[in-house]
Amino acid sequence: MNVGDKVRFTFAKKEKEGEVVKVHEKAAFIRTDFPKDKGKIVKRKIKDIKA
Repeated sequence: MNVGDKVRFTFAKKEKEGEVVKVHEKAAFIRTDFPKDKGKIVKRKIKDIKA
């Protein structure tokens, strides 16, 4: 997983798609768009992210 990759992750029992902004050893920060908050950054464990 690298910065700029498009990934899918679970949010509120639904699948969301976003772009990886920062990667750490066990977690990644993902920029995604929500209906009322464009460009929100969320943190997810790498094991919970689907490439």
